[in-house]
Amino acid sequence: MAAQDQQYDVVIVGSGATGGWAAKQLTEAGLSVAVLEAGRELDPEVDYTEHKRPFDMPFRGRRLGTQAVQARQPVQSLCYQCDEYTNHLFVDDTENPYTTPADRPFTWLRGRHVGGKSIMWARQTYRLSDYDMKAASRDGFGIDWPVDYATLAPYYDIAERFIGVSGRAEGLPQLPDGQFQPPMALTCGEELLKTAIRDEFGRALTIGRCAILTEDLNGRPKCHYCGPCSRGCRTGSYYSSVSSSLPAAEATGRLTLIPNAVVSHVEVDDVGRCRSVYYIDRITRNQREIFGRAVVLCASTLESTRIMLNSTSEHHPTGLANSSGVLGHYLMDHVMGGGASGVLPVLKGFPDTRGNRPNGIYIPRFRNLEERHPDFLRGYGYQGGSNVVKWGHAMAIPGFGGAFKQDVRESRPWQISIGGFGEHLPRYENSCELDTTHVDAWGIPILHISAAYGENEQTMVDDMADAAEEMLRAVGAEDIEVEREISNPGLAIHEVGTARMGDDPGTSVLNGYEQAHDVSNLFVMDGSGLPSSACQNPTITFMALATRACEYMVEEFRASRV
Repeated sequence: MAAQDQQYDVVIVGSGATGGWAAKQLTEAGLSVAVLEAGRELDPEVDYTEHKRPFDMPFRGRRLGTQAVQARQPVQSLCYQCDEYTNHLFVDDTENPYTTPADRPFTWLRGRHVGGKSIMWARQTYRLSDYDMKAASRDGFGIDWPVDYATLAPYYDIAERFIGVSGRAEGLPQLPDGQFQPPMALTCGEELLKTAIRDEFGRALTIGRCAILTEDLNGRPKCHYCGPCSRGCRTGSYYSSVSSSLPAAEATGRLTLIPNAVVSHVEVDDVGRCRSVYYIDRITRNQREIFGRAVVLCASTLESTRIMLNSTSEHHPTGLANSSGVLGHYLMDHVMGGGASGVLPVLKGFPDTRGNRPNGIYIPRFRNLEERHPDFLRGYGYQGGSNVVKWGHAMAIPGFGGAFKQDVRESRPWQISIGGFGEHLPRYENSCELDTTHVDAWGIPILHISAAYGENEQTMVDDMADAAEEMLRAVGAEDIEVEREISNPGLAIHEVGTARMGDDPGTSVLNGYEQAHDVSNLFVMDGSGLPSSACQNPTITFMALATRACEYMVEEFRASRV
């Protein structure tokens, strides 16, 4: 029987962080699962370039600004991780277009392959707290989440134990501790900054909590510090769905993975419930249909929303599960642009022993906790680090020969930098809708995305910059450069919110189990459901919510309610 003609218990769209995780959870519970992935399967021996050096690359690994790349990847090449080593992991913008208003641009960064962005993600893994989930009750803006931290905590535990998260427990209510492997070490500069901001401001600094192994786990070896994780990891030492969750699902014998399956829409039956998923073969362009008792969308926030908007019918005239009218609205991404960098003269001449540590530092949120800031709502955290600069500084030093080389070695300064990630408030006007006048390479209507930061975000970025400068001055940094230019929405690659969860079906798309209010056999387990963005990297929260949703789905199957 052809895979597309078979009836599955669950059809999952997307194979990334949550798609692979949902496949594992559901197959291990005994359900048959098909995973549809729009892109190809990667070959680690060819596609992962983490061990290649500049001299192995035709353009020496530079960020790609050539005419050919600008023609085919003008958006993707804006990503800090898109360069000669990795541009093949990002979509072709000419095949995957979208539109924006000229004055409200959004930078949509995407990967279409088995594993999705879990191959290229920054691996930062921070829990949210009730400061985030119940923020509306504290400041009156937006809506509360339909779950609280106490409810979600055991599901964070499950996800963290499986993927492996290294970090240090700090006992902070705004950044709950998790299930940690041993932490990576701070550098000398980072230790100095930690002490300075604790003593001067009462602020915390911790090593980044990241989904990179410092101990072997489930057949995956600990990290060997080669460094460039964004290029892929052949040893599987960081979490990706390819390294861990999809193999676990495959081991059950109940997983069918279908790559090159570009989903166009979900078909419903005569009572408006999900019946099947239509997709187009990426290579042959043939349309196919696959049947499932339930559908789980994990295609990414905007892609899942696009599929729902394109799934119109008599029962769902404005998009699947959109009786509330909020599908596509309340788009958020973390705001960046406030930070500072400098050098630490006190450490000149000290060796840097961190090696290629694939991680940085984190300064958790300290605004709007117990004391309310007079100028803006919510908060922000910083990521960054301190290390001896690489050898590129030598180009600015005159000289030649042995004395020159000695001067270069002795003059390498210790740099220090921190950059903020802030909460983007949920606003109805930040949205996406179908642009029915344009289609992608497979004939599917594209998205028109309209988003902007507001006064709250701009004021927050100004405060980020000021606080960053004062912290670097406290540690004795010199040659401080302050950044305060607000980023475009999308560049944080943390977009969330366009099919938000809520208790009220009139103002939300999903309930607290990520189940559509209108369609009981539709679940959306990526970032679409978040009612607010918080300021922490969101992937582990996606996975915790998906863990709880999958547990609920299994109960519904066993009770014959799906």
